[in-house]
Amino acid sequence: MVKLDIYGRGLPLRMAIMFTCQLAFIFFGYDQGVFSGIVGNDDFLEVVRHPSAGILGIIVSIYNLGCFSGTIVSFLTTDRLGPRKSMWFAMGWIIVGATLQTTAFSRAQLLVARFVTGIGTGIETTTVPVYQSELCEAKKRGKYVCSEPLFVGVGIVIAYWFDYGMSYVDGAISWRLPVACQMIFAIMVILLVFGLPESPRWLYRHNRPDEALQVLCDVYGMGPDDHKVVIESEGILEAIELETLHGEYRWSQILKRDEVQTDGGINLVVYYVTSVLQYNVGLTRKLSLLLGGVIQVMFVIGKLTITGQGSFYPTFFSDRFGRRKPMMWGSFGLFFSMMMISILLSFKGTSVEKPTASASVAFFFLFMLIFGASVNCIPWVYGPEILPLHVRAKGQAIGISANWLWNFFVVMITPTLIQNLAWKGYLIFMCLNMSFVPIVYFFYPETANLTLEEIDFLFTDRARHPSLHSRVRSGTEAGLKGADVDGAGVLSEDVREDHAKE
Repeated sequence: MVKLDIYGRGLPLRMAIMFTCQLAFIFFGYDQGVFSGIVGNDDFLEVVRHPSAGILGIIVSIYNLGCFSGTIVSFLTTDRLGPRKSMWFAMGWIIVGATLQTTAFSRAQLLVARFVTGIGTGIETTTVPVYQSELCEAKKRGKYVCSEPLFVGVGIVIAYWFDYGMSYVDGAISWRLPVACQMIFAIMVILLVFGLPESPRWLYRHNRPDEALQVLCDVYGMGPDDHKVVIESEGILEAIELETLHGEYRWSQILKRDEVQTDGGINLVVYYVTSVLQYNVGLTRKLSLLLGGVIQVMFVIGKLTITGQGSFYPTFFSDRFGRRKPMMWGSFGLFFSMMMISILLSFKGTSVEKPTASASVAFFFLFMLIFGASVNCIPWVYGPEILPLHVRAKGQAIGISANWLWNFFVVMITPTLIQNLAWKGYLIFMCLNMSFVPIVYFFYPETANLTLEEIDFLFTDRARHPSLHSRVRSGTEAGLKGADVDGAGVLSEDVREDHAKE
């Protein structure tokens, strides 16, 4: 497969990989946010024949159903194509879907177009986090992969403010131009991928060790005899050897334990916050569009508040404080925000309806701030980490498919929730967010600063592989002094405290 040597070696190549993955997620965010300002557009409503709340929910949410289908496509194709070709494959679907959306003159065409675009997004969101996680060292994996959801926020903000600006323009261009601009991001990703390497782990698994070793050398800017390259290469080969003891991985084993083994309301805020502000809070459409754009900015600010010293390539908290604690405190913060929104919107029909409804806007801001600073980013890095090499692409596809299936469900029912349940609908998301706290505490192992291969060994039988667990205990490159693993494959509390101190 053609690869143009245009980025060089070492740091420039790593930055090119990161930027390409981030750009792919800008599209992801843009496509999620762009319809929020369009669903109330008069010309758009004429094209889709002024649908009821239920039909409007289907028009918007069918994109998520397409994303779910894209994860199935990715499950079947990514192992064969490899991450680079899969990214091209995804962008092809996206360009076709965006073209059909832009030229839509009927409800049926728009539904098909949204579904096709979703297929591309499903493939992209399955492939990109895995690709990035397999092309960076352990101590920076959280920083690099967690930067991708930050750029989802950037994409959402661009979409909201673009929609707001176009709301002052009359005619079909006011919604067709924002939809068409999805293609700009897809074309840029296609061009950038030409200069990127294939995943070394994918190359090793497909019996191309010389190419895999060269990729490791290029990414780190080192020679094949350098200690870091040798250690990482040996770790990958050891993991592959362990996995091949059981033969080729089969479909039926995906959800079984072997040797190596969303919804809190964010979609309501991303897809429908302008409608919520207009119909539940009682603001004008123009003010709802304006505040919707500012609320999405809070998503990005939330991400920036957890970065170090304002650097363009910031040090994200997840590599210093671990994965578990941010997910727990973030879920609790989202629970509190949804609880307050529900309480403040419950005074409808009373003398204090207007001031309490207006006060709820502050908690939409808080919700997006907390989400951007916590649970938004961790799942994208955590999923590829805990999956073993031989099933990483397929397992990621299954994990992301659940995300998109729930997204479809929530986005489909939200217009009905807004119209019929009003403040009571937010109680659903309040309870879901609270339930995530004990789930993370009891069932999620800590994975920060371990290599992907060392994480594999957290789930192995320590008695059968004492040397491998000894290596995890020593921490190797991660520098986790005194690391220990309990019988369930969860790092001890002492180690998690060490993570936070470091």
